[in-house]
Amino acid sequence: MPYKERDITKQYFTIGEVAEQFGVATSLIRFWETEFPELAPRKSKKGNRLFTQADVDTFRTIYHLVKERGYTIAGAREMMKHKGGQLKDKIDVIQSLEKVRSFLVSLKKELDEK
Repeated sequence: MPYKERDITKQYFTIGEVAEQFGVATSLIRFWETEFPELAPRKSKKGNRLFTQADVDTFRTIYHLVKERGYTIAGAREMMKHKGGQLKDKIDVIQSLEKVRSFLVSLKKELDEK
């Protein structure tokens, strides 16, 4: 059997990495952690927050509701409680469509330049 390289994926992200990924302050992440019981990262012995990919996905859902859709904290909490799984699926579809759109826009630019 030929050797197949495995993709190396990161298991834990620091709060700074998550904040940078979404362009928010770390204090916002800590605040949302107190407001949303679904967002519960592990903590190291030092007390540093360690976010798994599932935690980042949960944060992405909350971010989408509050920052992109304009929900209040209470409204977003209710949506997460009642439709959490459906929201994650919808957000995944939206993100994949945005990636396809950006690819098509860049392809169009390249074709226009030639």
